[in-house]
Amino acid sequence: MSVLVLIRHGESQWNLENRFTGWVDIPLSPKGEAEAHRAGEQLKDAGIHFDAAFTSVLQRATRTLALVLEAMGETGVPIERDQALNESHYGDLQGLNKAETAAKFGDAQVHIWRRSYDVPPPNGESLKDTAARTLPYFNARVVPLVKAGKNVIVAAHGNSLRSIVMEIEELTPEEILQVNIDTGVPITYVVAPDGSVETRHYKTLPVSTGT
Repeated sequence: MSVLVLIRHGESQWNLENRFTGWVDIPLSPKGEAEAHRAGEQLKDAGIHFDAAFTSVLQRATRTLALVLEAMGETGVPIERDQALNESHYGDLQGLNKAETAAKFGDAQVHIWRRSYDVPPPNGESLKDTAARTLPYFNARVVPLVKAGKNVIVAAHGNSLRSIVMEIEELTPEEILQVNIDTGVPITYVVAPDGSVETRHYKTLPVSTGT
């Protein structure tokens, strides 16, 4: 058995300010730093050790990963960073306040841009677009390690991780719209050698596999 942990970055400064972030490189807020540290402590308490780590090129994710591994005492884990794991690009919405944007375009339209599967914001990416760059990378770089029995952590973003969850859990485009991934909360999968998921732990302490 191996363990795959997915974790969305801790709260960023623009999460705090209720702004669309996308590819803008915004740091963690103090709360986000605390969330990442707490996640690391939970994973350490669960007895998990990582063989490899993957993250995006955006600092809110890279910093989250660094804090998690530091709290675990796992700072020697090899880390690979790639733009394929970046958040969805929010196009013309990046930097705008979400409430003000809803007032301008309407709640329904903003909800479609944020949560639909294949309708992107102006000059931005939909979840379908994000999956088209995230999943080939995930399947090429992460999945082989997990199938080989390695424990892997992926620190990324709400939509890049939603695309991965959709693939792992075989969710439909309609089902993934109901999935929200909280900041700084580990999602842990215990995976069999054939790649099938044995158990999934979400919003709870992960379990130790004894490895």
